[in-house]
Amino acid sequence: MAVKLRLQRHGRKKRPFYHIVATDSRNRRDGKFIERIGIYNPVTSPATVDVDYDKALKWLGCGAQPTDTVRSILSAVGVMYKKHLQRGVAKGAFSQEEADRLFKKWLDERVKKGIARFNIAVSAAHAQPKTVVAAPAVEVVKEVVTTVVEEEAPQVEETVEDAENTAPETTTED
Repeated sequence: MAVKLRLQRHGRKKRPFYHIVATDSRNRRDGKFIERIGIYNPVTSPATVDVDYDKALKWLGCGAQPTDTVRSILSAVGVMYKKHLQRGVAKGAFSQEEADRLFKKWLDERVKKGIARFNIAVSAAHAQPKTVVAAPAVEVVKEVVTTVVEEEAPQVEETVEDAENTAPETTTED
């Protein structure tokens, strides 16, 4: 059986909404499917995507062929990159921890760059985009604060020393 990962259209006329499904390639576009992998809503701006990484990786690992559109969606949300990293783990090129670190680094870079072709809703097994966005922002703020404090600390110390030196001179006696 040739399994395909493809879009299954739902929604009304001129308001498409798609399910990303694993299906036998001989089935109709909106016919029966084996498993639902996620959703894709192109109407929202930016488009909304919710993909279950584990299910998508399972089907890609079993040899399911994604259509061009589904391949671009999976690539944008990072499933194809994660599959690439898992292949390196299987070959022994690096460990699973290294693969997880590389994927997290890639995901953080995507968030920092603000590449928002899709509004990505990640499954519960992975971090939510809101928390991913908040964590780098907090780190950046901490870095800026420490940099400013380090730069301004010598000037504050000089001001305190000047105040101590000038304070006895300006005192008046009764």
